[in-house]
Amino acid sequence: MSVATLENDVRDRTSRRSGGGPRDTGRSRLWIWLFLTPTVVLYGVYTVYPIVASYWYSFLRWDGFGSDRTWIGLQNYRDVLADPLFWNSFRITALFMLVTVPLQVVGTLLVAIVLNSPKMPFSTVFRTALFLPVVTTTAIVGVVMQFVLDPASGPINLALTRLGLLSEGVNFLGDSSTALWTVAGVYVWKWFGITLVYWLAALQTIPNEVYEAARIDGAGPWKLMRHITMPLLRPFLVIIGLLSLEATLKVFDLMLTMTGGGPFYATEVVEIYIYRWAFAATVPQLGYASAAAVVFGLFVCLVGLFQLLGIRAVRRSGGTA
Repeated sequence: MSVATLENDVRDRTSRRSGGGPRDTGRSRLWIWLFLTPTVVLYGVYTVYPIVASYWYSFLRWDGFGSDRTWIGLQNYRDVLADPLFWNSFRITALFMLVTVPLQVVGTLLVAIVLNSPKMPFSTVFRTALFLPVVTTTAIVGVVMQFVLDPASGPINLALTRLGLLSEGVNFLGDSSTALWTVAGVYVWKWFGITLVYWLAALQTIPNEVYEAARIDGAGPWKLMRHITMPLLRPFLVIIGLLSLEATLKVFDLMLTMTGGGPFYATEVVEIYIYRWAFAATVPQLGYASAAAVVFGLFVCLVGLFQLLGIRAVRRSGGTA
């Protein structure tokens, strides 16, 4: 068999494996777009269209139900920015963020270091137990926590009173001084597992040879942590911190089911503020709520920009995240 015959045979086999030619390639693309069509349509209807419509509604005075729509320009934005309750909800959102992110990031890092140790028994069981709340529906968690934290019959209050730590039950969700911190604690517990997975994945990128060499040189656990673990985890700290920061902006379902924004607006984050004006007010104002949503959306975009800049800074500094 000649060399030319072998080359032709290889070309024929390659052509058959790749689809047989331009006509088959066009058919493959047609099937690809056919399977993508439901996703594209649903994404456009339930994501793209509501976002674009919110911008349009923000310039209207409209309750969201009737056909009476009045163009008022930027008046909704002026009203939103002049409303003290909007800035109160913005402050609560920022406070919730500043409290939960450090607790979640630092707490999961410490637990991940312990669970990542080969000497830790039953580490798989502990990892599974800590991750279980993540896969539980947030709304169900909020409803269950209302019963768990009930001041009269909740198991937490019953345990504290029987142990003599309290003389009477504490209304964790009904007191404005404790409601936000209670929800923050439940939030950290609910999403503890996902941040723990991030840290475990980051810890497994550190070669064991580095630790072994340091131990040979006489390094103890504290020096290993200070001079090896923490410096190598610094790029991941930026990424995980920013991801956790962005996640705290999506606390609507937990806050609504546990407190509904109360008591006395003490837990009303921006998402609940928007929901209240759009659907729960005596006279709904969809245009006003849309303006508040646009303002909050701009803030989320700034957080996303900050995240992008953080990732670029890590890559420029030589990080692997």
